[in-house]
Amino acid sequence: MNQIEIAPSILSADFGYLMRDIESISSECRYLHLDVMDGHYVPNISIGLPVIASIRKHCDLIFDTHLMMTEPEKYIEDFVKAGSDRITFHVECSDDPHGLIKKIRDLGLAAGVAIHPDTPIEKIYPFLEKGACDQILVMSVRPGFGGQSYLEGSTQRISHVREILDRNGSEAVISVDGGINIRTIADVAAAGARLIVAGSTVFKKEDKAQAVRDLKKIAEESIR
Repeated sequence: MNQIEIAPSILSADFGYLMRDIESISSECRYLHLDVMDGHYVPNISIGLPVIASIRKHCDLIFDTHLMMTEPEKYIEDFVKAGSDRITFHVECSDDPHGLIKKIRDLGLAAGVAIHPDTPIEKIYPFLEKGACDQILVMSVRPGFGGQSYLEGSTQRISHVREILDRNGSEAVISVDGGINIRTIADVAAAGARLIVAGSTVFKKEDKAQAVRDLKKIAEESIR
C-alpha cells in the first residue's frame, strides 16, 4: 500500500445514528476502523460481534478490526463470520502470535500486529520480517479511550518500524492509531504510515466527509 488511506474509527461516532455517521464518510475512504475493547486489556468496553455483524449488512467498506482484548485467538472465527476483513491483535495479548497470524490468514483475512506505546519496539521485530504479517499497528496513544493527544516519541517509533520493514523487504503496511488530527498527520505519513486511523477528528466534525478529505490532503502532501 503506497497510497494514504484514512480509516475513520467508529469509536468516536454517534452510536444512536451509527449508520448515518458511517454513510457520511463512505464516499471518501475505503476503510472503517473497528475498535474492540474487552475491559481487561484496556480499561474500557466498546463494540463487539453483534455491532460488527449489523453494520456489515449495510456497509461495503473494508472492516479494519482492532482487537484490544486478551485471548484474541478464542474469537477469531467469530470476527470473520461477523464480517471483518483485516484483524489486528496486540502482541502483548497472545502467547503464540505467529500461530495467530497463520490462523487469521488461513481464514482468508489480512493479519496485523499492534504494539502498545509502553511496550519496547523490539517486541515486534519478529513481525517485521518479510512475509511475517500484513500490517503493523503502532499505537500513538495508550489504548482504551478516544480523543487522546498524540504521544511524543510515536513518530520516531513509526520511522524505526518503516526502516526495518524496508530493510527486510517486507510489504506490511504501517497503521497508526491515536491522536491523529490536522497537526499530527503530516509527520505520521512522512514517517511511513499509510493506513491512518482517525476518530474524533472525523466523527466529531459537522462535515465528516470534509474532515476525511482534509486529513488525506495533508498526509498526501507530506509524502510528495
